[in-house]
Amino acid sequence: VSSLRRARGVKECLLLSLLLLAAWQAGSGQLHYSVPEEAKHGTFVGRIAQDLGLELTELVPRLFRVASKERGELLEVNLQNGILFVNSRIDREELCGRSAECSIHLEVIVDRPLQVFHVEVEVKDINDNPPVFPMAVKIIRFPETRLLDSRFPLEGASDADTGVNAFLSYKLSSNEFFFLDVQTNDEQSQSLFIVQGKSLDREETAEINLLLVATDGGKPELTGTVHILIKVLDVNDNEPTFDQSVYKVKLYENAANGTLVIKVNASDADEGSNSEVVYSISSDVSSKIQMKFKINPSSGEVRTREKLDYEETKSYDIQVIASDRGTPSMSGHCKISVKLVDINDNTPEISITSLALPIQENAPLGTVIALITVSDRDSGINGQVTCSLTPHIPFKLVSTFRNYYSVVLDSALDRETLSDYEVVVTARDGGSPPLWASATVTVEVADVNDNAPLFAQPEYTVFVKENNPPGAHIFTVCARDADAQENALVSYSLVERRVGERALSSYVSVHAESGKVFALQPLDHEELELLQFQVSARDSGVPALGSNVTLQVFVLDENDNAPALLGLGSGGASNMMSELVSRSVGAGHVVTKVRAVDADSGYNAWLSYELQPTQGGARNPFRVGLYTGEISTTRPLDEEDAPRQHLLVLVKDHGEPPLKATATVLVSLMESGQAPKVPLRASVGSDDLQEALVDVNVYLIIAICAVSSLLVLTLLLYTALRCSAVTSEGAGRPGKPTLVCSSAVGSWSYSQQRGQRVCSGEGPPKTDLMAFSPSLPQGPDSTAERQQSSDSECFGKPRQPNPDWRYSASLRAGMHSSVHLEEAGILRAGPGGPDQQWPTVSSATPEPEAGEVSPPVGAGVNSNSWTFKYGPGNPKQSGPEPKKQTQVSFLLRRKGEASQPRQ
Repeated sequence: VSSLRRARGVKECLLLSLLLLAAWQAGSGQLHYSVPEEAKHGTFVGRIAQDLGLELTELVPRLFRVASKERGELLEVNLQNGILFVNSRIDREELCGRSAECSIHLEVIVDRPLQVFHVEVEVKDINDNPPVFPMAVKIIRFPETRLLDSRFPLEGASDADTGVNAFLSYKLSSNEFFFLDVQTNDEQSQSLFIVQGKSLDREETAEINLLLVATDGGKPELTGTVHILIKVLDVNDNEPTFDQSVYKVKLYENAANGTLVIKVNASDADEGSNSEVVYSISSDVSSKIQMKFKINPSSGEVRTREKLDYEETKSYDIQVIASDRGTPSMSGHCKISVKLVDINDNTPEISITSLALPIQENAPLGTVIALITVSDRDSGINGQVTCSLTPHIPFKLVSTFRNYYSVVLDSALDRETLSDYEVVVTARDGGSPPLWASATVTVEVADVNDNAPLFAQPEYTVFVKENNPPGAHIFTVCARDADAQENALVSYSLVERRVGERALSSYVSVHAESGKVFALQPLDHEELELLQFQVSARDSGVPALGSNVTLQVFVLDENDNAPALLGLGSGGASNMMSELVSRSVGAGHVVTKVRAVDADSGYNAWLSYELQPTQGGARNPFRVGLYTGEISTTRPLDEEDAPRQHLLVLVKDHGEPPLKATATVLVSLMESGQAPKVPLRASVGSDDLQEALVDVNVYLIIAICAVSSLLVLTLLLYTALRCSAVTSEGAGRPGKPTLVCSSAVGSWSYSQQRGQRVCSGEGPPKTDLMAFSPSLPQGPDSTAERQQSSDSECFGKPRQPNPDWRYSASLRAGMHSSVHLEEAGILRAGPGGPDQQWPTVSSATPEPEAGEVSPPVGAGVNSNSWTFKYGPGNPKQSGPEPKKQTQVSFLLRRKGEASQPRQ
């Protein structure tokens, strides 16, 4: 009855403990299920998907999976209905041993986004293990002289189950000599004793057979039995007795082999050999205990034989027997309870269960990189683990559950700054000294297209000579992209636009991969001086990024155009003109003027005129102006001069090599008062010619007035600007220097700023109106010479003359009605300056001398071009001193033309 009461009290305590455990688990924030052990395959455990709040349709797309550190094959989830079921046999005793609590911890992992759920499945014990005694037959020897109430300890049965199923009750078969005494100590362990209730008489009963039955508390009850054979002995009637029936010892688990555990002592009241005690470990204990401990038979010292491990076994119960040397031998028994004390001898273990790598460099903050589980086999504070990460990295640890961590993104990433990180996870326990372990996770940063290709500079200037071969390589653009792989693969293309009436792609092309720019056709400086366009560089990312660079291609002039002679008068021949001259004219009389233009620019368009010597070396009474083309007499004509003079004028430019053209002038000398003979060809249509001359004279008068007014306005504007510049700048700040170039005819100046014809696609090229500040000529060490030297060093050769001296296309074709002044001239004033002396206009002036205004190159205009002169108009007037000359350079734009931007 007392055993039943004790069993009922134990059951109530276990039930209360289970209720408290369930209440604690319900508040821990994880799913709890229970399943009995030995459940069949397919046994329902729980609707895990529904309890986790997941839809059945998203289980497969989100890669629903279950992981477990302890034999994950025991449980499985049906992805079709989200039910957790038993997959294989679950043996609680094999899984958890004698532990009071037995649970299977599951990690449920889903992706997109990555989530982790913790599920605990409690394995409930069923009564599937009967009590088992250490042996089937137990032989006990009782001397006949043993006193009543003598006690003999028995090794109880063991039940692999837990809880109520492992609570055992014992029953001894009825007999008249012995009864069973069961004692329960404070640790709920039982001690069995066979107590002698009646004196033994070996002569009456030599052996007694008893049956000990152990019954567990399960439903249904299971039993185990052991046969006890009691042999009644005669002789030695005193057994050795220990000082204590139970010895309790605490021992550190790191105790070395041979460490003394305890020394037991037993005494025997007999004398002689019957009182000599021999100690031994009971054969009833497990072989594991016999391997771990040993006892000295004589002294009773118990020592360790092997290394002890708290994590393997926390305690040992050692049964020690003290036997005397009597015949028969008598023995006493005691139990040594050894409790191991844990030390910090196990380093933490780190397990990386899931990785989401590589990570995009634009990943949002909080993105989960990896899941980390840490554990420590030690207990107490030695098993408490803290985790940390390498400092100064864009990641942090977030605790999701006890000993479960997530590595998440803490700050923005940039692959171009650092493409991978070595993340070291360090786990450190709380022992003294603490032990630690580390694991390295290499986090690769995946590239995204966040960098556009970049050029080294926003604009490039390219110089290309005209008449280049088609397909010539003129430049190579290169853009760099800081991204990787296809995001850094750069392709090039033209930014298409119109250049005049044509598409840009008809002039140039760019190779998509190398960035080489090719000229698709020969470029013509006379047609196109500057070609400005953009090249686009785009990478292959999604979306693609790009940038543009501007190319300014300057087409350099070459001497590819010979001088072209303009209309040669009424002769009608392409290179011949006829003139009538009276023999009475004096020296310096202008007979005619040979006019020619060159489509090139600069030196290549600078024309000079030469008169070829006559055959036979005869003295020629005529000469030609070197740069004006005016044919004039060198002396008065006399009777010895031939009546018909054939003059051959050679016109050549200053290119390398120079190109030439020739004009034949036929001069007929006539006597004073002799009527000129009109050639037959000239007489035809004379009426029409007279009418045309009348119209031309009207236009000439209008043009002369307009040019004179414009010249006066220019001089007034120049004087005002000059005065204001002197007042504001002072004597210590000279004006902008003028580049001075030397030639065969002296020094001539032109502006450092070129008037370009820019092809921008909005319309045909036009000529600008440009006015330049005057400057006084400098000495040999002047700024102008230094500027000329600098320009020569930059280009490797003398700079070409300003292309603004070149005539426009309309002037090359010849003008019919109005006067056009499109060239930059040099206005010279005498020592006294422009003192109320206004320019005079003449259509036939002699060789330019001091005070004249004429183009600095030999490119003449049509028949309406003029020469301006300051001063009284005396052709023999000596020029002013060079050191006191004031030069004014100006360029007039034709009426009606819009100005273009200067590059």
